[in-house]
Amino acid sequence: MLVREQIERKLIDGLAPERLVIVDESHRHAGHGGAHPEGESHFAIEIVSAAFEGKSAVARQRLVYGLLAEELKGRVHALSLSTRSPGEVQG
Repeated sequence: MLVREQIERKLIDGLAPERLVIVDESHRHAGHGGAHPEGESHFAIEIVSAAFEGKSAVARQRLVYGLLAEELKGRVHALSLSTRSPGEVQG
């Protein structure tokens, strides 16, 4: 299973998001620390979940990092996170 797929599965299972966008940005970090030639080391994640309701930005990030602890110990070098609750989404 690809790292992106592992991330997606863990976030869906752990946060039941209304919106989840995961973008592999590894190509933008080629030659930088933690980059792998095969990619899947740097990700941007946008997630909208009721699980974030009433939580600070730091608490939201900790929640995501906790769910992805295994990936962050291994292949994933960096995450860029956008974490919002459904009430914060304008539409």
